[in-house]
Amino acid sequence: MKHISILVPRGAILGSLEGSRQLFTQVNEFFKAKELPPLFKVQLVGLSRETPVSGGLFTVNTPVVLNEVDHTDLIIIPAIDGEIKQAIENNKEFIPWIIKHHRQGAEVASLCLGAFLLASTGLVDGKKCATHWMAANAFRTMFPQVELVTEKIITDEQGIYTSGGAFSYLNLILYLIEKYAGRDMAILSAKVFAIEIERDNQSSFMIFQGQKGHEDDSIKKAQEFIENNFQEKITVDQLASMLALGRRNLERRFKKATSNTVVEYIQRVKIEAAKLSLESSRENVNEVMYNVGYNDPKAFRTTFKRITGLSPLEYRGKYNRAVAV
Repeated sequence: MKHISILVPRGAILGSLEGSRQLFTQVNEFFKAKELPPLFKVQLVGLSRETPVSGGLFTVNTPVVLNEVDHTDLIIIPAIDGEIKQAIENNKEFIPWIIKHHRQGAEVASLCLGAFLLASTGLVDGKKCATHWMAANAFRTMFPQVELVTEKIITDEQGIYTSGGAFSYLNLILYLIEKYAGRDMAILSAKVFAIEIERDNQSSFMIFQGQKGHEDDSIKKAQEFIENNFQEKITVDQLASMLALGRRNLERRFKKATSNTVVEYIQRVKIEAAKLSLESSRENVNEVMYNVGYNDPKAFRTTFKRITGLSPLEYRGKYNRAVAV
């Protein structure tokens, strides 16, 4: 029997905590229906017997506290809520406990913003990690040693797992069920809970916000110029001249401040504008392309799909209700 410890951090988001418990527990019910012994021992593990979650709206009763767990095979870190540094401080007692059990062989999975607590352990230093795309800039600032992959819904780094934003944690739980109980059981769980099993990318949900939480005023001016003039052809040399910077110096500082090259930033701003147009207007794809400053249909479609995971037509079909109707 595989022992699963679902942590109950102070300020956890109840949905990811309870959803994980339900899915793993349901697998045991499937086994019971086949007159087989349960596969999982699922426990909620807290810092105290009662833990306020979801901004204090709910209280979770945890029958087990940290020092009562001698052994576990899988640790689930649910999403945490509120100001992120304070949330980590409120739950710092979990950090050495997670490290200890990982050293003893336990696997670890973080869900959505639980990645911040996971990254605080150092276990994903130099490894790939996913979290909610809205928290990407904050995560990169706090944990520059971690390779954040904003487009991914699931990462698997040799027994350390992470999931992307919000309800995409369900896809990671299904992934773990498939690993421990087999593909058939994962498919059955997906059908019972009505979860789209093959989703592995959150790119189409992302809204590019830029990275403005830095102190480089020249780079902020460059970002603002790009965002206000994205319909035009903007070059690195043009920006360098405007800011009285050398090209190499500009590119180095821009990448450091925004986690994007200048060209990537321009592309992302253009594609974000294109996405908004595809969501709300009846303009055809070529009209949208020209309005955001592209002249080459192939280049536009290639860049659009690389950033969103969908073609422009697929994106419109997914998000433009008027066109879909």
